[in-house]
Amino acid sequence: MVFKYEYLQNFIKEVFLSIGCPEADAGLASKVLISADLRGVDSHGIARLSGYVRLYDNGRLNPKPEIKIIHETPSTAVVDGDKGLGLVVAPKAMQIALDKADKVGSGWISVQNSNHFGIAGYHAMLALQKDMIGWAMTNAAPLVTPTFSKEKLLGTNPIAVAVPARENPPFVADFASTAVAYGKMEILQRKAQPAPIGWVQDKDGNPTDDSNAVKNGGALLPLGGDREHGSHKGYGLGAIVDIFSGVLSGANFGPWVPPFATAGFMSAGEQVGKGTGHFLGAMRIDGFRPAEDFKTDMDKWINRFRSAPAIEGKQVLIPGDPERALEIERKAAGINLLDPVVKDMQGLAERFGIQFEA
Repeated sequence: MVFKYEYLQNFIKEVFLSIGCPEADAGLASKVLISADLRGVDSHGIARLSGYVRLYDNGRLNPKPEIKIIHETPSTAVVDGDKGLGLVVAPKAMQIALDKADKVGSGWISVQNSNHFGIAGYHAMLALQKDMIGWAMTNAAPLVTPTFSKEKLLGTNPIAVAVPARENPPFVADFASTAVAYGKMEILQRKAQPAPIGWVQDKDGNPTDDSNAVKNGGALLPLGGDREHGSHKGYGLGAIVDIFSGVLSGANFGPWVPPFATAGFMSAGEQVGKGTGHFLGAMRIDGFRPAEDFKTDMDKWINRFRSAPAIEGKQVLIPGDPERALEIERKAAGINLLDPVVKDMQGLAERFGIQFEA
């Protein structure tokens, strides 16, 4: 069923208001969440809304957080999110990074005591508004096994980097450090479809196409899938994100990162830090070279890669191209929601007395 994005964004805002979020925070959270649907990352958009409500129901989400800096230098800071929505905590932390970069050339912020922050790309792209390079990463619940392990120790741990150009649209890389984000598995589960081999393993460490494997004791695999295809590199990327987001900030890390409302479990279990952790950064281009010269060369870089000969029926793309095209399309034509997601929204509407016309 197709909905206008403005309608869905307003519905999201009403739900966040219903659990006690202030007007400005509910508006910001709705903007971050719908940006995922607009950019084609359906696994991290409105389909996750009921998950945030479950965090609230389980006492793990503070709708009115006091977000504060607990340690800082001219170019760095640690932010305590006070158990707030990561959808709100991360953009506010990124603003601190931008303010520091404006003053001293770069700003780097580690965040503790937060929750799931939506798509990493949204936060990294905030730097583009200031003509800066943006970074965003977060750790997540342990659904991923290190190479050769049967135990889940890492999250999908995404990385996003946004780089401005002059005439061309910006370069925006936003990707999980796993073969696939867990949200994609949830989509397969809703459609009762199998997973490609290389995405997950079963509880005994064997490759499987069972899209419910993680729920049944299995694990997601690092980017690469197996050692022969470079899973140790995906494992390394996930570990870097976990260390920067969790160990550096004082948040939980590794197997202690509290779960989002996914994979059938909610209990936070043992803690070694505070909540979920993020790491955000902003770099002023003229801290390295004249900004216009850099952006001119970025145009040259982008144009050269676009002009590379492609295999038959394909086109060489720049990171950010597919998402940008989908955003244009979905803003005009609307966003198609799967029936299970529509039913989920109808349940939220009934609970909070909000209108949701399907």
